[in-house]
Amino acid sequence: MPADEVLTMGRIGVDLYPQQTGVSLREVRTFEKFLGGSASNVAVAAARYGRRSAVITRTGDDPFGEFLHDALRGFGVDDRFVTPVASLPTPVTFCEIFPPDDFPLYFYRFPKAPDLEIHPSELDYDAIHEADIFWVTGTGLSQEPSRTATLTALRHRAKKGITVFDLDYRPMFWQSREEARHWYAHALPYATVAVGNLDEADTAVAARKPDEAAQKLHEAGIELAVIKQGPAGVLASDGANRTEVPPVPVDVVNGLGAGDAFGGALCHGLLAGWELEATMRFANAAGAIVASRLSCADAMPTEAEVRALMGESTNA
Repeated sequence: MPADEVLTMGRIGVDLYPQQTGVSLREVRTFEKFLGGSASNVAVAAARYGRRSAVITRTGDDPFGEFLHDALRGFGVDDRFVTPVASLPTPVTFCEIFPPDDFPLYFYRFPKAPDLEIHPSELDYDAIHEADIFWVTGTGLSQEPSRTATLTALRHRAKKGITVFDLDYRPMFWQSREEARHWYAHALPYATVAVGNLDEADTAVAARKPDEAAQKLHEAGIELAVIKQGPAGVLASDGANRTEVPPVPVDVVNGLGAGDAFGGALCHGLLAGWELEATMRFANAAGAIVASRLSCADAMPTEAEVRALMGESTNA
């Protein structure tokens, strides 16, 4: 079979999103179930653009895990690297929705998430090496054996093609920011692209100013640094070129999936060979579309939808 265009590795779970917004979970009466987890959402987003995508992750051996397999296949994402862990339940995540900018998350990943039980011996290193884009996340470094599996995969990949490190810092998964920074430093030299917001950049390279963070990421071996700045837009630097792109204004419904939509669109633009500014504008628009919708994976747009928001044709 042909190599994956986008192969991600990391979180998966079930998102249970409230159907009542602007109220706490204490008052919510009904929820809707969706596929979730950043690495899985990015794979879904890439598949929406017609890219061959797959995800390396693990679920519980339970009906929620079976739902996630069904959802991945339904989105056109290859689930051959998604395996069950008999002793652990599939994670569930709840959120509260207070538009435009407050979306508290409640992770139920106890006693441990199956996606942190990825073992180095289980990896298909040929698939990792041959994928056009290999995408890993910071959360995958938070516990063993996933930490060793992630670092082993990166070393085996040896910066072939496009290797993306999604900085993805979630404080609740770590004992401290310093611990995360220690392990991020092990991963950065093996990536060609780093993407994250200002807080995640601080975790990675101890810098909160966008240009300083981008420079420190370059010094760590990153070729393309992408720093998301919220209302200030996104900064991207490949060492030779620097661009800042403003956000696309939308009425925000749920901002939680916007970063993953940005990631899938970033993969699409990099694979297409677009210029840096064009890629950032497209990724920003994709993120804006998902922010204007309730769900994450189910909300990922097609290229035609993104181009329509940008006021363009479907030709890049």
